[in-house]
Amino acid sequence: MKAVFLLSIFTLNQIFTNAQDLTYDPSLILWYDQPASEWEEALPVGNGRLGAMIFGKYDEERIQINEETYWSGGPYSTTVRGGYKILPEIQKYIFDGEPLKAHKLFGRHLMGYPVEQQKYQSAADLHIFFDRKDKVKQYRRWLDLTTGIVHVEYLTDDNILYKREIFASSPDQAIITRFSSDKKNKISFEAELRGVRNMAHSNYATDYFRMDGAGDDGLTVYGKSADYLGVEGKIKYRVQLKALNDGGSMRVEGTRLIVENADAVTLYIVAATNFVNYKDVSADQDLRVARYLENIEGRSYSNIRKSSVEDYKRLFDRVMLTLPETENSYLPTDKRMKGLENTPDPALAALAYNFGRYVLISSSRAGTQPANLQGIWNEDMNPSWDSKYTTNINTEMNYWPVESGNLSECAEPLITMVKELTDQGSDVAREHYGAGGWVFHQNTDIWRVAAPMDGPTWGTFTTGGAWLTTHLWEHYLYSMDMDYLKDVYPVIKGSVEFFMDFLVEHPEKGWLVTNPSNSPENPPDGPGYRYFYDEVTGMYYFTTICYGSTIDMQILHDLFGYFIKAADILGLDTGMAEEVKKARSMLVPPLIGSDNTLQEWTEDYAQLEEKHRHFSHMYGLYPGNVISVKKTPELIDACKNVLEQRGNGGTGFSRGWKMALWARFHDGNSANRIFKGYIQEQAYPQLFAKCYTPLQVDGTLGVTAGITEMLIQSHEEVINLLPALPDEWSSGNFLGVRARGGFTLNFSWESNNLTKLEVLSMAGEKCRILTGSNCEVIFNGRQIKTRKYTDGSIEFSTQKKGKYYFIFL
Repeated sequence: MKAVFLLSIFTLNQIFTNAQDLTYDPSLILWYDQPASEWEEALPVGNGRLGAMIFGKYDEERIQINEETYWSGGPYSTTVRGGYKILPEIQKYIFDGEPLKAHKLFGRHLMGYPVEQQKYQSAADLHIFFDRKDKVKQYRRWLDLTTGIVHVEYLTDDNILYKREIFASSPDQAIITRFSSDKKNKISFEAELRGVRNMAHSNYATDYFRMDGAGDDGLTVYGKSADYLGVEGKIKYRVQLKALNDGGSMRVEGTRLIVENADAVTLYIVAATNFVNYKDVSADQDLRVARYLENIEGRSYSNIRKSSVEDYKRLFDRVMLTLPETENSYLPTDKRMKGLENTPDPALAALAYNFGRYVLISSSRAGTQPANLQGIWNEDMNPSWDSKYTTNINTEMNYWPVESGNLSECAEPLITMVKELTDQGSDVAREHYGAGGWVFHQNTDIWRVAAPMDGPTWGTFTTGGAWLTTHLWEHYLYSMDMDYLKDVYPVIKGSVEFFMDFLVEHPEKGWLVTNPSNSPENPPDGPGYRYFYDEVTGMYYFTTICYGSTIDMQILHDLFGYFIKAADILGLDTGMAEEVKKARSMLVPPLIGSDNTLQEWTEDYAQLEEKHRHFSHMYGLYPGNVISVKKTPELIDACKNVLEQRGNGGTGFSRGWKMALWARFHDGNSANRIFKGYIQEQAYPQLFAKCYTPLQVDGTLGVTAGITEMLIQSHEEVINLLPALPDEWSSGNFLGVRARGGFTLNFSWESNNLTKLEVLSMAGEKCRILTGSNCEVIFNGRQIKTRKYTDGSIEFSTQKKGKYYFIFL
C-alpha cells in the first residue's frame, strides 16, 4: 500500500505529469486533472449543518452553499380530519378486487392536504473571478478523505503555483477557503456572494434575497423562504462572508469584494436561519451569524484548520478499509471509473466505502437534520423529489452503514426525526385510520408532516414509520445501551399500537393484513389493475393499492419481534407483548408465486413494470431479518429468481440494495458485478449516486452498506467474517468495523483466508463468530475457553470487556 497522500501534489522543483508518480493511498483520495464542468462533478464538503460543492475552476470559481434548515414554507400540518369514516369502504373495495374504486376513495378522503410537501432550498453561490492572463499548464484537484479537505492546485505558464484549500469546520460552523501561491503578491480576485432565485416558479413572488457588502472585508446575502402549497414561507436566513488577507489590499465596492496583490487570502462563510425545530421558527438568524463570526475572530487559519481536521478525524479514523490495488488505481478517479470495465480495481470499492462514511460525517451530525435525498447538497430551488425524506427506501438506505461504520453519533438526527414524527403521526393515526399509536407514510420534510402524500399510488405505504423504527432497534443492538432503549421504547411501542389497531383479518384465509397497503412503487398486474387517468395526480398512471403487501408483512414481523424483545429486556408490557406475539404469528408468511419468485403481494400477481427498481418484497432478506440462507433455505431460490428477473441495471439506490441482497446469499462475485455496473453507469465522478440522472446519496450509502455485508454480517447473532468475498478481493484489511452485540473488529486476510483478527468487546456480551478457520482466542495473554458449534462458529464470554486476539492454527 502506498503512503498517505502528500500534503501537496506539486513541489517547486517537480510537476507530476504521470499519475504513477503520485504517492498516496488510492482508497483515500478522489482526484481529477480538470475542474468540474457541472454541479454534479463538484466535490462536496460539509459539517452536518452547512454544505458546499466546490468546482475548482481557475477562471471563475463557484462554491455552491447550503444551510440545512433553509426550506420553503413553515410549520404546517397535512392531517385530514375524519378520514377514518371512509376506511371500511376502502378496505371492502380492495378485498372485493376493485382497486381503482379504493384508490379513488383514498385519494378523496385519506390523502394529506396539501397533497405535496415542502422543498429543500439552495442558500447562496459564491462566485470568485480571476483575471487569469497566463495559461494553466498543470492542474489537480482532490478530496482528501483523511482530512475532509478539498484541494485545488495549478501551475501557470509563468511558473506560479496557485493553491486552494476548502473545508467545512464543525467546531467553528463555517466553510473556509484559503488561497495562496508560491510567490508573493500573486493573489488577486473579485468575489460576489449571490442569492438563488426560483426562476422556474418566480410567480410564487413571496421569497426574496438581498445582496450587500459587509464592512470593508465582507459580503452578505439575506432573505426569506417562499410560500409554497398555500403554506407561508417563514424561514429567514443570512449567509455572510468575511475575508482576511495576508498582504496586498482589500475593499468592498457594492456587492463585490476586491482583493489585489495579496500573499494569501482566507474566506470564512457562515450561515444561519431562524429555525429552532419543526414547530418553532423564533430564532434570530442575524444574531446566530454574528456569534459564528465572533467565534472566529482573532483565530489563525492554521488553528481553525487544525481544529476542524481533529474533529473530523475523531470520526473518520475509527474505520479503514483497504483492498488490493492495480495499475488502474492510480488514475484520476473519473478515469478509474471508466477503466473498471477492462481492469479490476478492488481499491475503488474501498474508496467508495470510505467516501460513503465521509458523506455521512459531512451530512449527519448530532444536533443536525438527517441526511436527505441529496445529503446536505442541493443547487436547485426545485430539486428532484424536493430533496426531502423519502421513506419507502431512500432515507433508510442513507443510514444502513451508520452503525457498522462506527458512526453511531451520526444516527442521532435520524433517531430524533423518528421521535418528532410521532407528533403528527399520532394525529394521522387517529384522524385517518381511527387508530391509536402513530403512523407515518412514504415522505416527510423538515416540518415533520406524516399524512399520505403525492397520491394513493405512493401514499398507501403505511409502514414507513415502522421501517424507520427498526433503525432505533438496530442502534440498540450495536450499542447495547439500556438507557437509550428505555428512551426509544415508547416510540417503538407507539408504532406497534397503531398496527395492532389497523391490521384486519383476511376474509377467507384468516391472516392479519394491512389494508390499504402497497409495495413501493410497483404496480401489480392482476384483476382490476390497469393504467387510468388519476384525478389526484392529474396524469395517466397506475395504482399500487392492495392489501397485505409482502414488505408490510416483513416489516411488521421485524417490528413486532423487536418490540417483544424490548419489552422483555425492560420488564414492561407483558400482556401487550403476548397479544403482539399472537398477532405476529397471524401475519401473512413469505409466499412463492406460480413463476417461482417470491411473491410481492399476498395475491399471486405479476407486475406491470418488468424491471422495477425497488426490491420491496426482499426487505426480509436485507435489511430485515425474516429470510436467510440459514433460517429459510426453502425461500432462497425464489429470492434469487427475483434478482435474476429484475436484472443488474436500475438506479443507484437499486444497485446498492442488490449488492447487499447478493451478499446475504453469500455470493460476492455477483455483488461485485453489481458494484462495477453501478460505478460505470449510476455514479457521478465524485462517487455520488445517480437516480438515473438526479444526484442522490442513497445509492452512495447503499453501496457502502453492501460492501460491509460482503465482508462482515452479524444479523443472526453470529458474526460471520468474509461471507461474500469476491475472487478479486483476495486480500485486505478492515479495521474498526462494528458488529451487533457491542463489538468492534479489526481483521485482515490473504489468499481469501483470515490472517489476523481482534475483537473489542464494549458491552460484555457473549461473542459468537464464524471465521472459516480453526483458531484460539487470547485475552490478557491467556487462552480462553470457547464453545464450538456445528456450523463452525465458536462462542466465548466477553464478560471482561476489552480486546480479544485470535490465533489461527
